[in-house]
Amino acid sequence: MNSTVAAVSSNDVYAFTKPNRDSITLLAGLGVEGDVHAGVTVKHRSRVAQDPTQPNLRQVHLIHQELFTELRDAGFEVAPGDLGENVTTAGIDLLALPAGTLLHLGDEAVVEVTGLRNPCLQIDIFQDGLLKQVVGRDGTGAVVRKAGIMGVVVVGGVVRPGDPVKADLPAEPHRPLERV
Repeated sequence: MNSTVAAVSSNDVYAFTKPNRDSITLLAGLGVEGDVHAGVTVKHRSRVAQDPTQPNLRQVHLIHQELFTELRDAGFEVAPGDLGENVTTAGIDLLALPAGTLLHLGDEAVVEVTGLRNPCLQIDIFQDGLLKQVVGRDGTGAVVRKAGIMGVVVVGGVVRPGDPVKADLPAEPHRPLERV
């Protein structure tokens, strides 16, 4: 299956969800043009409260569309942008990518994967019980986070639904994704 961009979303105000757009523009070193989370330093409110000078490793949030099917099967209705992601993908296992993977989105944009999204309680405010669906434990008791991945923009460019997604893995040994 070819990997593609299923949807793109952004919001210029702090809100849990992000409206879908016809396109978004990624800016190298900053994130999504006009998005509240764009910037060199962290923009997530709880992280700003801890240390506003820390680098923004969460410039772009990506979620795999296949998660929405899994959530629908569990009785939840979630669509692209609902969980605050900027890019919804189809046909690529984002959660299996190692840290440092370069994701080519469309003809120009490149996002370096920095880690896993660590979902917060706002997900349960959006839909009660949803947090347990996107954060759980595997058979060994290890925490499993399914709410997407985060990255930084290495090369800017316009990204649209239907654009191809290509992953370039970093040199081995691969580092597994951790929460950022």
